[in-house]
This record gives sequence, structure tokens and C-alpha cells, in this order.
Amino acid sequence: MPKVLRIINRFNLGGPTYNAANLTRDLSPEYETLLVGGKHEHEEASSEYILEKMGLDFQIIPSMQRGLDKKNDREAYKHLLRIIDEFQPDIVHTHASKAGALGRMAAIRRKVPVIVHTFHGHVFHGYFGNLKTRFYKGVERYLSRKSDAIIAISPIQKEQLVNEHRVCKEDQTHVVPLGFDLDRFVVNSESHRSSFRSNYGIDQDEFVVGIVGRFAPIKNHELFLESIAIANKKATRPIKAVLVGDGNRKEELVSMSQDLSIADQLIWTSWIEQIEEALPAFDAVVLTSKNEGTPVRLIEAQASGVPVISTDVGGVRDVILDEESGFVVNQTAQEIADSIVHLETIGADLRKRMGDLGREHV
Repeated sequence: MPKVLRIINRFNLGGPTYNAANLTRDLSPEYETLLVGGKHEHEEASSEYILEKMGLDFQIIPSMQRGLDKKNDREAYKHLLRIIDEFQPDIVHTHASKAGALGRMAAIRRKVPVIVHTFHGHVFHGYFGNLKTRFYKGVERYLSRKSDAIIAISPIQKEQLVNEHRVCKEDQTHVVPLGFDLDRFVVNSESHRSSFRSNYGIDQDEFVVGIVGRFAPIKNHELFLESIAIANKKATRPIKAVLVGDGNRKEELVSMSQDLSIADQLIWTSWIEQIEEALPAFDAVVLTSKNEGTPVRLIEAQASGVPVISTDVGGVRDVILDEESGFVVNQTAQEIADSIVHLETIGADLRKRMGDLGREHV
């Protein structure tokens, strides 16, 4: 029986965990799979409950963490070598940057027959300065030469990887969109909407904008707050905003909301595991990221029948029907605010029409 060792960055709530978990559960039974990854960071929500709910066995590598750290990275690399020695995989399939680097280096060292890597996003824009970005590109080019296949999760991402950043070759790069079980976002939408609003003291007829994600610079929550402040000046009623997530920037963002005089209109929920119970409560879901792969929350929001607004980054245009299920805009607070106001003023019936188109699309 061929063996697959699947390695992901860390078990935090997000697209890579869902993708790796679904692949591990649903891959043909002719394959034996071992799933390993780093532990989620303290400001993130753990995704281990997803794996447990699926009945999957997995191993945590404590030293495999997001940032560069010589000691931790060396220990994680040695840990992966031990796992390969014990499991003897025929295929190593890595997901995302840190797992992709350490996992592929270990697989190369141990001469694993087949090496595959999935880019869930990339760090070539919006994360680092020019020098560090060039370093990471060099590493990725070397690892791609040693890989049998590269998986991009959208056509736009493949274009970026192959032609814009030139980190892998056309003939080795395959587009495999992320797959999700979206049934849970389709059922009980009205009851979820009513319950969430009641629990958080939101009137059923208030206009509510939501954003979901960790409070990290790449997610650009300050742009979201600026957009809400601008939208308030043009909307026919005050905009209520719900921020789902957490992170070490929360105090900074709370302070910013006070400076913008919108603190009273914000609700901070921290992480919500059953996100399908929150999304239907929103009249719009916004993404303000500086960089993305395939944004899972936009897929889930549209499956919930909610119009979306997003900055034009990564694979966003592969997910949204622009001006039909939502709006793809430039990274300016004014354009995001204009889209929010538009959704607020067109009325519930037209928003529902957009939501229906989004659900059908995803």
C-alpha cells in the first residue's frame, strides 16, 4: 500500500487545514496517509477539532512555527527526518511555506520517490521587504526544481507563480481548486441569523458588515476600520461592524476605532468555531487583505448567501463574480466604503439576489 506523508504549516483555523484534512479523509483507501503539522500560535484558533470531528489521526511538531528561527527550524527538520525514517512514505505532500521548505528538504535528504507541494498562498507580496522576498524566491526556485509537482489553488495563483514570480515551471504546475463541504452553510441560515443577532444585541433590521480573520498586518484590518468610518458618513443608517478573530494587534485596532469615533458600532467576537452560525447574520462580508491565496471565508460567506467585498489580491477574482455576487475593489478605504454603502442602500431583496448568485457560484 503506497504511503503519503502530508505536512502542513500548523493546525490553525484556515484553508490549509480543511484542504489537508479533506485529502487525508477522502483519498482512495489504497493509500495510507500520515498527517503532521505545527501547533497553532497563541493568537490563532486551533483547528484540531476539525481533525478530531473527522476522526483523523495526526501528529503535532511543536518546533514547526511560522517565523524564521534557526533553533526551532533545525529541530522541526530533524523531527521530520525521524518521521520519514519511521513512516517510509512513497509520497511527501507539503502545504504552505514553512512546511513546504522543511518538509521538502527532509524529503530530498531521505530520497523520497515523489515530492508534491501545494501553495495555499505565497509570501512574495505584502509580507517582507525586497531583500527577504528575493531570498524566499530563491529558496522556492530551488525546492521547485526538486519537486515532482506543484499545485496552485487557482488559475490566478498559477499565473503569479509561473510567470510573475517565476518560482516554478509551467509543465510541473497544476491548478487544483480547494474543495469544501459547504452543506453546513446552506441550511438553517435564517435561524442562525436571528440567533447570532439576538446573542450579540443586534437588531434584526440593522445593517451589519462582518470581517473574519486573525488580526495580523497582512489582513489589513485598519483598512476595514477606515472603510466603516467613511461609510458611516454616506449610509442611510449607522453601520454595525462585527470582527471575528483575534491576535496581538487587537489593542491597536481598538484604539484606532476610538480615534475614528466608530468604537460604539463595533463588536469583537474573538474566534468562532462554528462560523456557519455567524456568517448569515451579516449583510456583507469584507476582506481587506494585502495578499491571499484562495480566500476561504469569501467562499463560505457566499455559500451562506451573503454578498462579499474584497480587495483585488491573489485568487479573489477566481472566487467572486464581480458586480454580481459581490465587489472586487482596489485597496482603498473609499472604494470599500462605497461598496458597503451601495449594498446598504439597494435593499434586502437585491442583496438576497446577489447572495443567491454567490451561493450558486461557489
